[in-house]
Amino acid sequence: NWRMEDGAVVADKKTGEPNAYLVTKTPYKDFQIRAEFWVDTAANSGIFIRCADPQKITSASCYEVNIFDTRKDPSYGTGAIVDIAKVDPMPKAGEKWNTFEITARGPHLVVLFNGVKTVDVQDTKLASGPFALQYGSGVVKWRKVQVKEL
Repeated sequence: NWRMEDGAVVADKKTGEPNAYLVTKTPYKDFQIRAEFWVDTAANSGIFIRCADPQKITSASCYEVNIFDTRKDPSYGTGAIVDIAKVDPMPKAGEKWNTFEITARGPHLVVLFNGVKTVDVQDTKLASGPFALQYGSGVVKWRKVQVKEL
């Protein structure tokens, strides 16, 4: 149920699908994304980048920059790239506005959460593709989502 509310794109319930995504029409290779987001403590969300198949968004077919404060395995929780780059300690995103800055240049992936580097990794699995904003659970709000090609 994505909708605009107070200058943000908001989702807070599912309508049958396991997860919901807003996917760009344009594929990106080397880029920087800056996005502001607000989530409640129960939220499961994130930004999926370089998605190989925009019709099937998963952590296996995209890089998943996670927002998930209550993930059972916190090493791949908020600020991590699921199954690629762990975060330790995991920062908490719930109940406040936060920023992600995600840079992908060739195989080099860097994630900043509120200005603090949480990921700096090399990986060659995916070279380009669209990106997607995820809604999995809880309340998720996105605003000022910007992408700059490098």
